[in-house]
Amino acid sequence: MKKEFVVERQGKTFVLYAGLLDEAHSRGLRSIRTELLQVPNETNGQTAIVFATVETELGTFTGLGDAAPYNVSPQMQTCLIRMAETRAKARALRDAVNVAAVALEELPPEETELPEQAEDRPLPLRLPTGENGGAKATPAQLKAIYSIARNEHRLSEEETDARVRSLFGRAPTELTKRQASEAIDRLKAGSF
Repeated sequence: MKKEFVVERQGKTFVLYAGLLDEAHSRGLRSIRTELLQVPNETNGQTAIVFATVETELGTFTGLGDAAPYNVSPQMQTCLIRMAETRAKARALRDAVNVAAVALEELPPEETELPEQAEDRPLPLRLPTGENGGAKATPAQLKAIYSIARNEHRLSEEETDARVRSLFGRAPTELTKRQASEAIDRLKAGSF
């Protein structure tokens, strides 16, 4: 990756989205597709979730990105869908070009608020708790599970349900948020 696309912040190295895109083009980028999985609204804490698919000469890579008022800068609070899309594409591009460093655009704003200012910041939505403990999987997570299973592994809904049951002992709709995240990670890694 070109040096002008690498930045240092608080002693850590980050890359810029523009650099990931530039590197992907130099390595045979074929396409980038995105899908809005969750539209921000009052019931989901104004959280946008986007699923990105990057195709290069080496294969297909995916990423999820989210954006909410509590994890973007004040300037970006009116651009949640675009920010979630940029984050999703950045994650997929990082995998596609084999860059482990986090993209600067994936980070929440720096914590420079005074304690009294922090009280005004919106808090993440508390999700309902399932019988198996922990917050229930979100609709966006469930959609991502079925989408990745279908698009990358050619699995039907029934086959996906069966694999989830064999891994977690319950149907996808009964997964906790953590279990759904693990299922997504396993799907992306090909160990589902």
